Amino acid sequence: AVFYMLLALLVWMVILLHIRMLRYDFPAELYMVMACIVLGVFLLCMSVHLLTIYLSVELISLSSYMLVALSPKKKAAEGGIKYLLYGTVCSAVMLYGISLIYGITGTLRIADPALLGGLQLSGAPALYTVSFLFFAGLLFKLSVVPFHLWAPDVYEATPTPLVSFLSVIPKIGVILCFARLLEAFPEESLALLGGLCLISMTAGNAGALWQRNFRRLMAYSSVAQAGYLLVGLVVLSRTGFEATTFYLVVYLLLNMGVFLLADVILPRSETTLNDYAGLGKTHLLAAGSLTLAMVAFAGLPPTAGFTAKWLVFSALWESWQQAGAAWKLWLLVGGILNAGIALAYYLYLPYVLFFRQAEEVQPARIRYSGAAAGIIGALILLVFFRPELVLGWIGAL
Repeated sequence: AVFYMLLALLVWMVILLHIRMLRYDFPAELYMVMACIVLGVFLLCMSVHLLTIYLSVELISLSSYMLVALSPKKKAAEGGIKYLLYGTVCSAVMLYGISLIYGITGTLRIADPALLGGLQLSGAPALYTVSFLFFAGLLFKLSVVPFHLWAPDVYEATPTPLVSFLSVIPKIGVILCFARLLEAFPEESLALLGGLCLISMTAGNAGALWQRNFRRLMAYSSVAQAGYLLVGLVVLSRTGFEATTFYLVVYLLLNMGVFLLADVILPRSETTLNDYAGLGKTHLLAAGSLTLAMVAFAGLPPTAGFTAKWLVFSALWESWQQAGAAWKLWLLVGGILNAGIALAYYLYLPYVLFFRQAEEVQPARIRYSGAAAGIIGALILLVFFRPELVLGWIGAL
């Protein structure tokens, strides 16, 4: 919990630096709302009771709705309303699932053996129903299919640093919460979650292929990446948990890096991908680091993204060899195929940056952009060549 809370704190600091670097003028209330979201993540990381999990998710959700709605953009109100409506439904479904769990098991404590025993005796139909209902609220924060419909509109309606913040900060608490919950639920529920992982990867990649708006593309990318994040958890082993934690660290680096570098190249813009045409030649360092980050998202060497995917797929392969569950093999094959499909849209932005004709109007120069781009690029390469620097911290948990 301490390790994950430190990750959340680091993310918060990086986003504040992003806001400072690009000179955004946000209302003072937004900074308090961001602090409430971080507090919710802290509470979620420490929660071992279903009701405290629900209350922590609600604190994150309500603060997120406010963060979107208070953003000084014309589309913010529309994005906030859609976010609120989807979130309210998922919250109600999650609370109903908690009530069913209590009715079946008589307890809400994750560590209580009665929780696992009661769900095992309930039968497959009841188990799958309860698991799906309860996981709905958590999957909504991860933007996993079918709880992802809010993501493209919210990403498009929110300023870039706030999108970067909302795209990563809830995932930190939810991933750790899932790691605890899956040990308290029968193994049959893992197949349901594994199926949602594969569907989320496929739907996210398919949706991203047709996007020409940068933020909407990153929204569908987050849907696909959420599926990869959960792959290591459905293995239900220490190796899988460590692989997922490593993937989460890499995802935080890549996602915040992409949004920051894209904002440096075209500050404060609602951009289509074609707006970046030719800008790689005038912003060589930032565009080079952005290209490296997109290559890492695709999972190609020599980047941290390749190492992250290698670890989660290795954990899944090892689990399939030991248990022989057919759905794990399908998840493995589907995940690898989806990684290949993702190349088509992850590499489109680098292509536009360096192989398209530049526009006449150039964006304003941002202070410290070269240093930020250099640090991001160096970290992406460093984690590939020296993954033990991260794995050593994770293994010490």
